[in-house]
Amino acid sequence: MEFPLVVGVDGSDSSLEAVDWAVDEASRHRIPLRLVYASLWERYEGTMPAFGPRRPAEQVLAEQIIAAASERARLRGPEVKVSAEVLPEDTVSALLREGRSAFALVTGHRGRGALAGLLLGSVGLEVAARATCPVIVVRGAEPNVRGAFDRVVLGVGDTAEGSEAAAFAFREAEVRESSRLHAVRAWRCPALELPDVPVVQGAAPEPHLRAAEQALYSAVHAPAGEHPAVAVRQDPFEGPAREALLNAAATADLLVVGARRRDGTLGMQLGPVNHAVLHHASCPVAVVPEPA
Repeated sequence: MEFPLVVGVDGSDSSLEAVDWAVDEASRHRIPLRLVYASLWERYEGTMPAFGPRRPAEQVLAEQIIAAASERARLRGPEVKVSAEVLPEDTVSALLREGRSAFALVTGHRGRGALAGLLLGSVGLEVAARATCPVIVVRGAEPNVRGAFDRVVLGVGDTAEGSEAAAFAFREAEVRESSRLHAVRAWRCPALELPDVPVVQGAAPEPHLRAAEQALYSAVHAPAGEHPAVAVRQDPFEGPAREALLNAAATADLLVVGARRRDGTLGMQLGPVNHAVLHHASCPVAVVPEPA
């Protein structure tokens, strides 16, 4: 069975940017594209006829939005198979359900109802925190969104070996022209941050640096063997993980991070680093679920 790339649309500029990005992504992977618009108009408008001049205004809006998004997708990628549907439910529930049988979910970084001060809309944040499939939030500067750098960045966390995020990142790098992957692992030496602790020059950082290098090797070794065309750069970065990933994302087409999913946990399952990159990265961010 071929899983589609699912995009949540709402008519906002951000969601249209997500549609454009998703069309290119579906074309790269040669998979179908599914556009969904979720609306609860039926709940509030009652059972009015779905035809004639008395159709609910929200229904008309939903149909116009999904039709415009579909036409936009077909014009951008004539070779991509596109389907579209209006779903009578709330947006987060609809996308989470769609994600159970999706290659990935794609959202914009802002919705129609997003407050001007928010860096990431609540829908994108909640879907990224709870979905069972990878979620790509399309955000960042125009060259990054357009794919001008042909480079994928992988943030290597504490559960590097066998990482779903690493496998996803290698697949993404392979379908891009230059097939380049930049794996980043942040490390810090606590002793160097304590002003009153004497440190022998060159001695204290050694075990921390070696641990970061080992984590990088463990993360990329297996997928690199499966994707030999991908050129891999391993970068142990001394400093906060947030700083390492945001710096790397500045010249990347996609930043890939993992997110632990714990069975039975209903709340948000994103750490502070993932929150930071979802709000501030200069390129699209893919959050890939990792088993606990």
